Amino acid sequence: MLLSNWNNYPRIEAKLEDLRTEGQALQMLEMNRYCIPRGLGRSYGDCSMNRFVISTPKFCRFISMDSNRGILECEAGASLEHILRVIIPRGWFLPVTPGTSHVTLGGAIASDVHGKNHHLHGAFGSHVLDLRLLTPRGDILNCSRDKDHDIFEAVCGGMGLLGLILSARIRLVPLESVFIRQKTLPAKDLDELMGFFQEYQAGTYSVAWMDCLQKGKKLGRGLFMLGEHCRAGEAPHAELLPPATGGARLPFTPPCRALTNPGIKAFNSLYYTLNSRRKGRSVTDLKSFFYPLDGLRDWNQLYGPQGFLQYQFVLPRCSSGAGLQKILQHIHSFGLHPYLAVLKLLGPGQGPLSFPMPGYTLALDFPIRAGLFSLLNTLDRVVLNLGGRIYLAKDARMQKDMLWQGYPRIKEFLNLKKRLDPENKLSSLQSRRLGICQNPY
Repeated sequence: MLLSNWNNYPRIEAKLEDLRTEGQALQMLEMNRYCIPRGLGRSYGDCSMNRFVISTPKFCRFISMDSNRGILECEAGASLEHILRVIIPRGWFLPVTPGTSHVTLGGAIASDVHGKNHHLHGAFGSHVLDLRLLTPRGDILNCSRDKDHDIFEAVCGGMGLLGLILSARIRLVPLESVFIRQKTLPAKDLDELMGFFQEYQAGTYSVAWMDCLQKGKKLGRGLFMLGEHCRAGEAPHAELLPPATGGARLPFTPPCRALTNPGIKAFNSLYYTLNSRRKGRSVTDLKSFFYPLDGLRDWNQLYGPQGFLQYQFVLPRCSSGAGLQKILQHIHSFGLHPYLAVLKLLGPGQGPLSFPMPGYTLALDFPIRAGLFSLLNTLDRVVLNLGGRIYLAKDARMQKDMLWQGYPRIKEFLNLKKRLDPENKLSSLQSRRLGICQNPY
């Protein structure tokens, strides 16, 4: 089949085989010299792509749920959407969640996903109690912070390259209501937007939408959104029910890009104006706050058949202000504007390949078109010079030096790779491109 991930770039011919049992997992690793596990395909690049792919969503059994202590154990292919359907009625929520619920547990760990609360609560791996890992050599390791700590830490963010995650136990957070108290503040420029992050850094959830088509005095204009879980008596009475599944679908696949610069500019202006008028506090539901894009299940098709790239980087706090200004100025000089831009504040990272560091991360969605790769190469140099790095789960084109300079613990990861997978059985297009795994198809 023709395979791509969520951004529809790159595309390759690949064979997918569904994983259903642990016994199958060992057989797949023994029979296929080069392969990679893949969940629901929501990464933005080639990190879970190879000529042979172990597809995990049918490996999704729930093993145990301690409703008193909030500890859940399930197989790696269980989706966050499915997990939410189980835990919310029992009064629990995910400690960290990315911007979509269509992610598997194994994918969340392998990418060490982060959310709107990373500055306080860290990434997903920070809340994994232990996990079971099948190595390419056939060993099953029970890893935690107390046992095989180096392996446990490296698997979180390790992009599935050290072994196949079989199952994991995660610690949940208590939930009293299915509503969020949200505060929205308009920012006239980047300085004011970043100032809100500093002012409200004690808040649990914070995120900013940025209008990257603005320049001059309005450069970095956006909306800052702060969120807290409602207590039982602070919101309209409602049962603890998970967000509705599904979502609208496009009636057909657009033959060309449905999103255009004039259309996005008009939308951004309207969105900023309306939300500026409604500034202040409001109450919203979990899906609207955490997973707004899940309402349109195939929104990625709006970028057209060529696909799009998400460029997500993080800059240290000390260089974030000047660095973000420079990034936005380069984007304007190339005339290639992102159609979606999301800014967040991050805290410390964990594993050798875990993306976060204390600073600001900006995620930019660009339709693929002429000149884009030249722009992103230019942005790479800015990010590297300022001590930043690129998120591996969102990467489809960066060069080796971005990895080797941006992730100073890469040698530590490679030593573990050599120990657990000396034949590089687990490899991806990305791992070969970046020099983590050197092998042919």
